[in-house]
Amino acid sequence: MTVADLDIEVVQKDIKNIHLAVYPPLGRVRIAAPNEVNSETLRLFIVSKLPWIRKQQRKFIAQNRQTPRLFVNRESHYFLGRKYLLRVHETDHPYRYPKVVLKTKTYIDLYVRESSTVDQKANLMKEWHRSELKNILDELIPKWEAILGVTAKRFAIKSMKTKWGSCNTHNKTLLFNLELIKKPFSCIEYIVAHELVHLIERHHNDNFKAILDNHLPNWKVVKQELNTLIVPEYY
Repeated sequence: MTVADLDIEVVQKDIKNIHLAVYPPLGRVRIAAPNEVNSETLRLFIVSKLPWIRKQQRKFIAQNRQTPRLFVNRESHYFLGRKYLLRVHETDHPYRYPKVVLKTKTYIDLYVRESSTVDQKANLMKEWHRSELKNILDELIPKWEAILGVTAKRFAIKSMKTKWGSCNTHNKTLLFNLELIKKPFSCIEYIVAHELVHLIERHHNDNFKAILDNHLPNWKVVKQELNTLIVPEYY
């Protein structure tokens, strides 16, 4: 369910009261409600709680925010679940165009012009992350489409504060959080599988979970690992 541009995970079951929760690290919202409660009642309840929800989300994001990245030598950066040290190479040599290079298990090399600002370095790193994540998604999406017997029409990558991914079941469009590139490959694969399952089962109900259990038995462990993200300041 979406209310005021906020994605809400709705679970209806045999309970007496409505329970609303906001989860770290990105402020994911989940509401559990009795089976007999209709969608309009749930929508009105969520609207009445929006100020509280927003407050909790801001709190989680602030708690998990990494110190600002300055893009200096030996600064730590994460890529596919591994921590790397940054090496900055400043030069105006015409053949040393701005780029990011990863060749070792220890360092990420950032080649920039001597006059580059922190924002320019951040944007260069961000675009490298986007390119790397796209390459991974180009591999994983067809794989899981074949496994699940579904087809997505397109996907996009975006910086998001409160969710790892989303699936528009109407136009079969997938959206992925750029932050995923900092997480292990298994976490990215889980999100791809998760979003594609929505093309079979729209809601996070027992059938949805059964499909994941069948095709990705360790998804609950991976999901827990995924939710330990440190949000970087420069995005």
